[in-house]
Amino acid sequence: MPAKFRQAICNEVYEKRPLQDVCKSIREIGYDGIEIAPFTLAEEPLQITASQRREYRDTIQSEGLGYVGLHWLMVSPKGLHVTTPDRDLRARSWKHIDHLIDLCADLGDGGIMVFGSPMQRGATGGISRIDAMNNYSEGLAGVAPHALDRGVTILVEALPKAQCDVINSLEEAVSIVNAIGSPAVRTMFDSHNAVDEVEPHAVLVDRYFDLIRHIHVNEMDGRHPGTGDYDFKPVFEVLRRRGYHGWISLEAFDFKPGAEKIASESLRYIKGELEKIDA
Repeated sequence: MPAKFRQAICNEVYEKRPLQDVCKSIREIGYDGIEIAPFTLAEEPLQITASQRREYRDTIQSEGLGYVGLHWLMVSPKGLHVTTPDRDLRARSWKHIDHLIDLCADLGDGGIMVFGSPMQRGATGGISRIDAMNNYSEGLAGVAPHALDRGVTILVEALPKAQCDVINSLEEAVSIVNAIGSPAVRTMFDSHNAVDEVEPHAVLVDRYFDLIRHIHVNEMDGRHPGTGDYDFKPVFEVLRRRGYHGWISLEAFDFKPGAEKIASESLRYIKGELEKIDA
């Protein structure tokens, strides 16, 4: 029997609802895990006390959910930037990532941190794209030992040029991963953010499979799966053939249909696509 893919959902689709209510809802719908945007818990990670962290961890576990990790790492606090030529600001921004590593580890074991955050990593302050990428790589290498020590894996996410000019392809993401050379730094695949890739997505996932630790599913326009025409089956076939054991997380950007509708329709659609490749 093929391994069962673990299905998760990113919690910000529930917007301001309490974590306990969110966990209860997604478990009832049928998800296996939850992926958390830290800004939904507090403006800054240091504002979340040790007791609150234990409470959040217990809440996730009590609902029978697995803990995936964190994403949307730099939505708050405002003003941070990890590639800026301003050394003081860059140092403060990477210290924020250090704090998030601790939060990620405190909320659950073996968590991942999806490092997208386009507005906080693009070239700025007159520096070139190459210099910005070097600053990003240097900063990531600096926090990698802490991530390794806490059992957290940071994932370099490729983003389309319309969002950001730093790391626009899986190939570039992998080049950063290889340059750092730490088991605490890997990459991931997001269907929506792979819009600029010129090769078929399944080919890329197959090529870089050994460094891919996580999958985000969404339509190319950011809506939830099943509302557009993205064909998930080729990517799922590669993941199945290669023995993928990570999470498949729904990350929707259009919240208008409502959280429960998005969550239930997406899970039903993804499960249907998986049944097709297993038939």
